[in-house]
Amino acid sequence: MNVIGTVGLPGSGKGEAANVAEAAGVPVVVMGDVIREECRARGLDPAEHHGRIAGVLREEEGDDAIAARTIPRIREAAEEGETDTVLVDGLRSTVELERFREAFGDGFTLVAIHAPFELRAERLGERGRDDSDSDLEALRERDEREIALGLGETLDHADVEIDNTGTLEAFRERVRKVLAVGGDAAAPAAPDADPESDGGRP
Repeated sequence: MNVIGTVGLPGSGKGEAANVAEAAGVPVVVMGDVIREECRARGLDPAEHHGRIAGVLREEEGDDAIAARTIPRIREAAEEGETDTVLVDGLRSTVELERFREAFGDGFTLVAIHAPFELRAERLGERGRDDSDSDLEALRERDEREIALGLGETLDHADVEIDNTGTLEAFRERVRKVLAVGGDAAAPAAPDADPESDGGRP
């Protein structure tokens, strides 16, 4: 089984990478779904309490709580899927990364998706899921929160990097190439990451 995790700041293109995977028949497991389900289990609105419940889970079950709850979902998706690859959307910390590497060994590949602040802000503004998507200060604060959780360090530990600043089709093609490569064999792809790439939702 090959497990490909994605990491990136809001608006970088993680969601578009997930779209590409789904279109290719690769199962996608979204780590945020763990938190949304926990919110509902506690009678809370995920839109309002997502961040707080993520923190509560880490306090109650350890810093790797969300990764630990995601691993069974990954195994289930692999069993039910038609390919031997699963994409995991949304790593946040090196603790989560370590948990996945421990669980899947050389079968796990971390892909970092990069885009500059201005481009990410433009994409989020066009997406417009909520008012904060068009608020530059709110995005800066969100970036700071993500980095404080360890996302910046996690980006530094990626096996493959995609510079997502060009065309949408170039980005999609780059993701398709990564999805076709599993385990530690994916690492050599990093040096020639396509700079001409673009994405949609983060």
